[in-house]
Amino acid sequence: MNIFGWQIDLTWTYYLAAFILLMLNGSAWALNFVTLPGNWIIVILTALFALLFGSAEAAHVSWWCVLGLIFLAVVGEVVEFLAGAAGAAKHGASRRAMLLSLFGSIVGSFAGVILGSWIPIVGSAIGAVLLGAGGAFAGGYFGEQWRGTEHAQRVAVGQGALFGRLFGTVGKILVGAIMVGLATVDSFF
Repeated sequence: MNIFGWQIDLTWTYYLAAFILLMLNGSAWALNFVTLPGNWIIVILTALFALLFGSAEAAHVSWWCVLGLIFLAVVGEVVEFLAGAAGAAKHGASRRAMLLSLFGSIVGSFAGVILGSWIPIVGSAIGAVLLGAGGAFAGGYFGEQWRGTEHAQRVAVGQGALFGRLFGTVGKILVGAIMVGLATVDSFF
């Protein structure tokens, strides 16, 4: 293609854009560690890529891939929600405790990013996951304390919220990794 007198190889441009998509999707995936909607950002980025490069002569991202990513994003949300809720509900948590557990996990995740940032590369992610789980414990514990339950019940609900949050986050992160892989394979091949 000749633009303003410059000869541009569209194949090279496409693969550069596909590499940028990979980097952006990887960054979006990392947002899952801090309870932000990273999987949905992957869907949006990949759909935009499919829209912009859908008629490329080289490889392209199919709309079937985008539909698959939407399905996987829904699966990730369901896994995260059910694991978190089931962990607390298994021990008889009140709705207030489950809501405070969710709020505590969000606050804990953001605090973990800040406090873990002094450890290079992985500190923020580890801090977000661990303090997010700790926030879920605190929310479940104090939600049950507010209700007036006994200490042993509060601890059980808090532990259920903590482990539910950990398993839910791990599940959502695994689904997000599959999404990044699917979008990458479909964009490059």
